[in-house]
Amino acid sequence: MIFRVATRRDLPAVLALLADEDRVLDPAPTTVGEEHERAFAAIASDARNELLVLTDGAGSSQAGEGPEADEVVLGCLQLTYIPGLGQGGRDRALVEAVRVRADRRGEGLGAELMRLAAERARGRGCGLIQLTSNKRRTAAHRFYERLGFARSHEGFKLPLDRP
Repeated sequence: MIFRVATRRDLPAVLALLADEDRVLDPAPTTVGEEHERAFAAIASDARNELLVLTDGAGSSQAGEGPEADEVVLGCLQLTYIPGLGQGGRDRALVEAVRVRADRRGEGLGAELMRLAAERARGRGCGLIQLTSNKRRTAAHRFYERLGFARSHEGFKLPLDRP
């Protein structure tokens, strides 16, 4: 398996992962639209954001093609590094959009994805890794608790596209 920064070629697979998990909670499109292209470009160009994928490592070795040419994306997440005055001035890492292919769950891929994300955040000097999870995703909550995450705060969201 390979854990790496996502490329544009991974975008359809990442959207499919998000749509698969969210189809009941918040249906998401699986085709890449202009808004997705814009969002991916913003993430890719921001040193404080990383869209990361876990793949099967079966990349192509053909000339002119990157290693991701034939890889299957097994999971993904986004890491955002947030500067702050707390934690002794150390950054904190925010994990969002953690997904693993439905047909590959239960194999430890999610735990490996989170371990690698924590290792990456630690390597950047972060003092804390945090995440939010939809209250309806109870299986995900049990998963995060098994990994050592504590329910230390109550989260709030305010949609800005409503009057």
